[in-house]
Amino acid sequence: MKQTILIVAMLMAWAFPMKAEEVGDAPRTVIAAQLDAFRADDVTRAFSYASRGIQRVFVTPDGFGAMVREGYPMVWRPAETRFLELRELDGVTWQKLLVRDGAGVWHTLDYQMVREGGAWRIDGVQFLRRAEVGV
Repeated sequence: MKQTILIVAMLMAWAFPMKAEEVGDAPRTVIAAQLDAFRADDVTRAFSYASRGIQRVFVTPDGFGAMVREGYPMVWRPAETRFLELRELDGVTWQKLLVRDGAGVWHTLDYQMVREGGAWRIDGVQFLRRAEVGV
């Protein structure tokens, strides 16, 4: 029975893939809300925008906050952010974000987004090549 349900779900996803343009601004709204929570030092609220998988890995908001402060300081205290393209690759929704840190250095990050219970959540963030921004 489980195999049948899985096969039907996979066929529906294949037959009716969600296009990035159909997603709208929801991923940007979630990312912006998490950045606002970091700026306010509200790690509990920031943690609420992470997927269940991320929450299981870090267990507590404080553990999650420590990881962000140490591994993604430009996200913890961004001086400026610019949303770039939203796209779907192999069925996964990605939102690219350009972030300027307090020292003026630009970073390009890719946010992996996932829908859980009808809401978008952040399922991971990866660094892309260092952004080269000119005038």
